Amino acid sequence: MPLYQYRAVTADGENRDGALEGSDQQAVVHQLQEKGLIPISVEAGEGSFGISKLLNTKVGSSGLSDTRLLIFTQQLAALMQAGIALDRALDIMLQVSDDEQLQALVQPIQDGVRRGQPLSRVLADVPDSFSQFYVSMVQAAEVSGDLGNGLSQLASYLERSKQLREQVLSALIYPIILVIVSAISLLIILTYVVPQFQQLFSDMGQALPLSTAIVISIAEFIRDYFPWMLLVLILGAFYVRYMLSKPEARFWWHARQLRLPLLGGVSQRIETARFTRSLGTLVQGGVPLLSALGIARETIGNSCMAQAVNQATKSLKEGKHLAGPLQATGLFPSLALQMIQVGEETGQLESMLLKVADVYDREVSTAIQRTLSILTPVLIVGLGILIAGIIMSILVAIMSINDIPI
Repeated sequence: MPLYQYRAVTADGENRDGALEGSDQQAVVHQLQEKGLIPISVEAGEGSFGISKLLNTKVGSSGLSDTRLLIFTQQLAALMQAGIALDRALDIMLQVSDDEQLQALVQPIQDGVRRGQPLSRVLADVPDSFSQFYVSMVQAAEVSGDLGNGLSQLASYLERSKQLREQVLSALIYPIILVIVSAISLLIILTYVVPQFQQLFSDMGQALPLSTAIVISIAEFIRDYFPWMLLVLILGAFYVRYMLSKPEARFWWHARQLRLPLLGGVSQRIETARFTRSLGTLVQGGVPLLSALGIARETIGNSCMAQAVNQATKSLKEGKHLAGPLQATGLFPSLALQMIQVGEETGQLESMLLKVADVYDREVSTAIQRTLSILTPVLIVGLGILIAGIIMSILVAIMSINDIPI
């Protein structure tokens, strides 16, 4: 079984660290709890390498990475639920953590708490690391008097969001690598291989077949103008980024994005899962629905769907329900809206929102697998056709050499 390094504290607040074998992290957590310890962190042994270590790599940003934010929330929630005071919990986190960036963040938070400021106020002063959603959840937990449970709910939300994001990124890695390798292969063939045959054909003084002439012309164009093509691509990327910074252009692109075959449905499901989980977590944490809608809207990456939520918020202020205005926009899946409507009618909106998020998390996984099952063969076949076309054009020219009179 793999070896896991752990950090934990006793009920008296004493630090404990060491290593345990277990089938997974959860199994190690159970072992520690059976020993009467409060787990702070459980990570794979130093010899291993995983996505968590990669995501924790410092890249120069002053804010927390998503993984560090999750670890911070989980540790603080575990300590608070164990009955340890907030100031003491932050002190323990400082002692057991060997992450300099995390320590640099926890220290001013502890200083603010010791000055008598609420935790939500202290976190609001660090907007680069803690979003409005995070601060609102902490504030609602403070009002309810159960900060530990509120932080636990927040940690669950962050973990599920991180899993969804990593799932999407992991699914895109193979197609991206395939496209890059394909582009490099074609570039090498056109700029190095084809010119070798071009010299041979020019020495023969024979008119080349049309297909061969086209391939050679493309190769010459790429070889002569590649720096300019690269410059145009870079400038084009900056131009697109500049245009997407404008609300009108971004709205137009996001609207078209939702209509794309395959990818549009995946994008819609991802945004629906993100929005419903954010809204459900906020409402469950005690945030009023109107305030929660305004905060959850900021978690939506698609500006069209965000505008639809904004319209629903206005309708809600007029006394209407949430599901109807969202359905009128036609941008959200009908199943999600029906489940939200049932939640409103039964008075269980927050639990139904979280169920919607779970449903669409699974649908995103299925949709990504289905999209990749179509996209990957298309890319492979497309690359094969291009390379086969180049090779055939060269072979046709070589075979035509036999027709030259001796």
